[in-house]
Amino acid sequence: MTIGAVILAAGSGSRWEGPDHKLVHPFRGKPLISWSLEAPLEADFDEFIVITGSANLTSLIPEKYTEVHNPDWELGHASSLKSAVNSAESMNNESLVIGLGDTPFVYTESWNQGLQQPATLVCASYEGKRRPPFKIHKDFWQELPTTGDQGARNVLNSTILPVVEVSCGGWPDDIDTVEDLKKWN
Repeated sequence: MTIGAVILAAGSGSRWEGPDHKLVHPFRGKPLISWSLEAPLEADFDEFIVITGSANLTSLIPEKYTEVHNPDWELGHASSLKSAVNSAESMNNESLVIGLGDTPFVYTESWNQGLQQPATLVCASYEGKRRPPFKIHKDFWQELPTTGDQGARNVLNSTILPVVEVSCGGWPDDIDTVEDLKKWN
């Protein structure tokens, strides 16, 4: 089975009020997105994909990654998930482990937990809260939203789908505002 790691990084960062896009803003000595891009690289994925949109991130993306531009990024999170699935289908990936570009404290351990767990739906759990990264097998891609800005919450929080939680260290919160960044910087 081939498994791809996906970083969703297409949004505008609408709550961010800094001088530049939040993903390129410095955080602890490097651009914020660098933390998210580096964590899965230490795991044994078959593919590395980053979904871009509003910000030009090309110069920040490591060589192992395939950059997939989401031309519909303004339509919300679901369009990025759709771009990820389309890319995975073209690369013949059977599963994806999906994370976010603005979560600098999600470590390689969380990516490995999703990758190594044999279940078809796996979600990282931080102190009992289901958060990305999460693994989703192609049999469940149709469960992902196709419109709107909700992302995969319906899958992650499902009580019907066979989601396996794996306890992870680190911290899953994303950086949405300048205040968030100051809190952690």
